Amino acid sequence: MRSDGKRWWQRARSGPWRLSIAVIGWLVLISFLHYGLNYRQDERTTIRMGYMPVVTNLAAPLLDQASRQQGDYRFQAIKFASFAEMAEALRNGHIEAAFMIAPLAIVLKQQGADVRIVYIGNRHESTLVARKELGIRRIEDLSGKTLAVPMRYSGHHLAVLEMLQGTTAEGRVDIVEMNPPDMASALATGSLDAYFVGEPFAAQTLLSGEAEVLHYVEDIWPHFICNLVIVKQTLIARERRAVQQLVSGAARSGVWARQHPQEAAAVAARYWNQPPEIIRYALTTPKARIAYDRFTPRTDEIQSLAEKMHRFGLVVHTDISGLVEDGFARRTDLGGITDFTSILPPRQRRGP
Repeated sequence: MRSDGKRWWQRARSGPWRLSIAVIGWLVLISFLHYGLNYRQDERTTIRMGYMPVVTNLAAPLLDQASRQQGDYRFQAIKFASFAEMAEALRNGHIEAAFMIAPLAIVLKQQGADVRIVYIGNRHESTLVARKELGIRRIEDLSGKTLAVPMRYSGHHLAVLEMLQGTTAEGRVDIVEMNPPDMASALATGSLDAYFVGEPFAAQTLLSGEAEVLHYVEDIWPHFICNLVIVKQTLIARERRAVQQLVSGAARSGVWARQHPQEAAAVAARYWNQPPEIIRYALTTPKARIAYDRFTPRTDEIQSLAEKMHRFGLVVHTDISGLVEDGFARRTDLGGITDFTSILPPRQRRGP
């Protein structure tokens, strides 16, 4: 045994064996460092954010991307196919924050969910388009036609109902609910005559030449709120600093996106699985259309929305007590935004 051990040690000190041992040692070291880096990243609390892939929610993919390296929290963007599915995920604790279509937030609150509106998404990013071959020029021209909105509880639905009220087309338009990703193909195949949705889903048929603009939302509803961010009160109580960083990061991402629309479109395209040129078109057409700086939730705006919903029979009352929490948005600092990494603060080093 001693003789065998001595021969092994002599071989280990020879050239080939020495090289092998060095390589193995190097691989062990690299693996250890890799594990250490990943472990430190995983130490951060993860905030799971539900969202739909529309421009009003551009902050979701930007925060996800930025928080991979920056900030004290990992903001994970989870894409949903419908707002109803997202609402259930929030109820059941599968996500901590939701980029939610605005009227649905009111419904959730009135159904007993202890949620708070903490941020308003980018505004003026919704478009009402109609099939080009139909030659529709006025809302009355939609009489006898089929028009899709994202859901019953949406600002798009409310806007259509208001436009139709008192016209010859009132009660004569077939308004259907459809998930936004399905709208462009439905119009292209003739299943729809028109649809009203957040971008870039309208841009798809505009660029293909299959549709034309009937209305930009800002022309019929100035300062329109498409989506906003809601969180549960329990998250605010447990992770108040995380909510502040989420809101501040979302607002700061808008400032960066306004200055860098091409780069913002490239990031969103990877998350949304859409061509970057369509997203870039939606961000820049018409020029300077998107409002990134009206992100602070206001009780009077949400109250007005609740009253519209009540007028059209979508809710039974207009009480929104406790729904709006504007403190996080008001405490947001929009200074010092330079490159993409400045959306979130540098990660704080933890103890050894």
